Amino acid sequence: MKSHSKYSVPEIENILQTMTIIVDTREQPSARAEQRYKSFNVPYTRQKLEYGDYTYNFEINGKPYFPTNHFILPDVMIERKKDLEELSQCFCRDRKRFEAEFQRAKHQGASIYLLIEDGNMEKLIHGRYKTKFNPKSFLGSLVSWSIRFNIKIFFIQHEISGQLIKEILYKELKERLEGGFYD
Repeated sequence: MKSHSKYSVPEIENILQTMTIIVDTREQPSARAEQRYKSFNVPYTRQKLEYGDYTYNFEINGKPYFPTNHFILPDVMIERKKDLEELSQCFCRDRKRFEAEFQRAKHQGASIYLLIEDGNMEKLIHGRYKTKFNPKSFLGSLVSWSIRFNIKIFFIQHEISGQLIKEILYKELKERLEGGFYD
């Protein structure tokens, strides 16, 4: 792929080496979260994100792209849900707040990813989760949101979520650098 960036391939590689993962301050600490963070295999920091649970930061000319200790409007957001029950709650009880978060991301032109741990489409369609959310409505909400907000959805096991978060963020950053997004 031909680069459209002002940065050379070696410069892009150097920038990629500075990538850190930003974890939103609202992500609750737990043993499971700590395991996820360790599996990033890159440094991470906690910072307030306007939307999403995870994004990246990187350095250009020795300076962080997103200033530390500032409010961040990410170019790429990853929203992680620990299971179908948590996602169900977002579509029901917390729907307005959840929708507002995705609206802000869409308005900023962010790439949006939704990771759903320990669930799959079969469980969702057949109602194999511990809420009263109707399976047809649940599926309809998920599909409608994926279209409305251009969400890339991944069903994964929680043991690999940290690795996938890192991979998505790394590849997004690489593509954006090569495409001249940060020129």
